[in-house]
Amino acid sequence: MAVVIAMLRGVNVGGHQKVSMETLRTLCAGLGLRGVQTYIQSGNVVFHEDSGDAVALARKLEDGIETKFGFRVGVVVRTVAEMRKAIANNPFAGRPEVEPNRLLVVFLASAPTRQIREQILGVACGPEELHVKGREMYVYYPNGMARPTLPMVRIEKMLGSASTGRNWNTVNKLMAMAEALE
Repeated sequence: MAVVIAMLRGVNVGGHQKVSMETLRTLCAGLGLRGVQTYIQSGNVVFHEDSGDAVALARKLEDGIETKFGFRVGVVVRTVAEMRKAIANNPFAGRPEVEPNRLLVVFLASAPTRQIREQILGVACGPEELHVKGREMYVYYPNGMARPTLPMVRIEKMLGSASTGRNWNTVNKLMAMAEALE
């Protein structure tokens, strides 16, 4: 029995694609997931599951959400081990000037190819800083996320993979919740 973290893309943002966390927990339990917990309103779910098939699990959640709420959202999943690795790979660790609420981890459904990774890293994005490690992209917004210069829409098109971002505080909270379920 594994503990899994599922992150929904684009729910409850600007009044669009509204998903009640209570209803989401009930939906997940109905899909056979156990110990379901949610964190804040942006679609973060931590639970036990047995399949071990991340792709099938993400599809199962996407299908269930579409059936229940009437719209489809991307879902990216990580095991506890994968989340630990994402935290350990933080290229900004040890830099005291990096504020956790300005550091975004973009979780990708699949790792970009070397060519796509190089294209992404070649995009002018100053003053933001961007790093790609495996299935995570780390973006630091020194001036905040409200008015970034980084063309994230362009980068997401380059990726060609489902993705969703969480700030560093949320990443660590999800890890703590998952470890508590282990």
